[in-house]
Amino acid sequence: ELVAGLQSRLQVLWEERELVLLEARECAKRGEELEATVRDLCKPNEFERYMMFIGDLEKVVSLLLCLSSRLARVQNAMSRMDGNTDAEEKQSLNERHKLLSRQREDAKDLKENLDRRERVVSGILAKHLTEEQLQDYRHFVQVKTSLLIEQKDLEEQIKFFEEQLENLEQSIP
Repeated sequence: ELVAGLQSRLQVLWEERELVLLEARECAKRGEELEATVRDLCKPNEFERYMMFIGDLEKVVSLLLCLSSRLARVQNAMSRMDGNTDAEEKQSLNERHKLLSRQREDAKDLKENLDRRERVVSGILAKHLTEEQLQDYRHFVQVKTSLLIEQKDLEEQIKFFEEQLENLEQSIP
């Protein structure tokens, strides 16, 4: 019953992932249309700024999500430490925790810088786009970010349930 329950939950997560991937493809298509509009209406250097911001948006959000996920796994491992955990493993986990914490702080700084750049890009676009086009741009940035977060969350859940299922199947004689 437990195996069937895990398989059922995995099936639901796989279907959700497919829907999110479909939304991501639609978002990418809207992004391409927006890119063409910005290319047509803005100066080349303004267009380049826009493209750099959009490219960095995905990288920085993905980096933050990855580091947060890795940090959470290390914190979970640290919470499972007890008197039987050897000193070397404790030291290794503490060092990884410190490193990942520093890296996440650096990534937060990158995100703050990206937010400043977004305000600059918005200002540039406000000079060239209609109010409706500007709203489309803001919506695109918001949806792109949300989809990245949702994809990462689903991938983490799928990985967790697949590991649970594998462990359960290995424990059954």
